[in-house]
Amino acid sequence: MSTFTILLGGDLIRTPRLDRQVEGSRVIAADAGIGHARLLGLVPELWVGDFDSVPANLPDDLASVPRQTFPAEKDKTDGELAIAAALERGATRLVLAGAFGGKRADHAFLHLALALRLAEAGTKVLLTSGAQEGVPLLHEKADFDYADGTLFSILGFSELAGLTVSGAKWPLNQVEVAFGSSLTISNEVKFDKTGGRLEIALGHGRALLLAHPYPLPES
Repeated sequence: MSTFTILLGGDLIRTPRLDRQVEGSRVIAADAGIGHARLLGLVPELWVGDFDSVPANLPDDLASVPRQTFPAEKDKTDGELAIAAALERGATRLVLAGAFGGKRADHAFLHLALALRLAEAGTKVLLTSGAQEGVPLLHEKADFDYADGTLFSILGFSELAGLTVSGAKWPLNQVEVAFGSSLTISNEVKFDKTGGRLEIALGHGRALLLAHPYPLPES
């Protein structure tokens, strides 16, 4: 599996979990995402964008990263262009670091929708801010290594059917969820006396798991 970390311009904190997720990956930065390279101690192999949001006072090793320059007026975001560059280089798994928050809510929404599209096409995708993680849910059972008590939600991008959730405070069994319903918001990982894992299966529809493995102090 060829893993690429895409450095996006949203919020990011460094955690041991994030360090493990990006360890050994190849790295591509999207415009202002280059700033996260300093935080994570990474040097990208490529820097993509129109460079209208370049951080000030970049160290020499980051300022000299090879650039792929695009015009400001274009039909793809810098993040989508960086993802395309990774796929061209053989990426089969993507870590979208800095996928949430930031100044542009539209970009954050795009990252969620794009992650679903990529996952359906066969690319494994993790979206992360270090504090929050997003994982597309496909039509198969998936299990997750979150600790007991971890807050999570399932975001539906369509009507959902056959949704089963176990290892949770509020389990579900083959339920239907209307588009726009809050039924699957603010659940919690809950193990039994023998331990366990969060498991989710989806029969029909498009959805994404959003988990909070490192809650921020203000949350």
